[in-house]
Amino acid sequence: MLKIAVLVSGGGTNLQAIIDKIAEGVITNTEIAVVISNNKNAYALERAKQAGIEAVCVSPKDYENREQFNQEFLKTLDSYQVDLVVLAGFLVVIPPAMIQKYENRIINIHPSLIPSFCGTGYYGLKVHEGALARGVKVTGATVHFVDEGTDTGPIILQKAVEVQNGDTPEILQRRVMEQAEWEILPRAIHLIANGKVTVKDKKAVVEE
Repeated sequence: MLKIAVLVSGGGTNLQAIIDKIAEGVITNTEIAVVISNNKNAYALERAKQAGIEAVCVSPKDYENREQFNQEFLKTLDSYQVDLVVLAGFLVVIPPAMIQKYENRIINIHPSLIPSFCGTGYYGLKVHEGALARGVKVTGATVHFVDEGTDTGPIILQKAVEVQNGDTPEILQRRVMEQAEWEILPRAIHLIANGKVTVKDKKAVVEE
């Protein structure tokens, strides 16, 4: 059984997709051990509680400096002894110590087809604003392992979504969530839980 921690900063729509897909049996061999947020007002914490999942907040506002926060966050995460950490809209920079400790055991969902519209500064609506400003006809989402870079880790799954005339960043964000993010993040967890993903030469090899 794959024990996962889901890290979230906001509403938790991707968390909800994971909860639903586990309940439906689409994700197998997996349980959510804890949901951790840096934001005590994150609705994701409420979603976790409603599903009977332990919900914890570790906020940087409660610590004197970022180093103290990082240490406490890692200590909290470690205490649940999870196999996989899932970043589902988590807007905190992951400290190098955590990346090293959980090498190839942290995955992230990014709302574009990496390497387009990713890296420093590309998060949330900014990704979709960038795609629309460039006039791309296809965008999508990517699930990747987290390494020391920003959106540079091995790519596990990608799904394309068409850009339509008249799209606003908000409309495009919603379509990418519904058609890509909520599909491939649960799928990636299912594949990892069933031993279908390995990392070789900094590339993720997926056996479907």
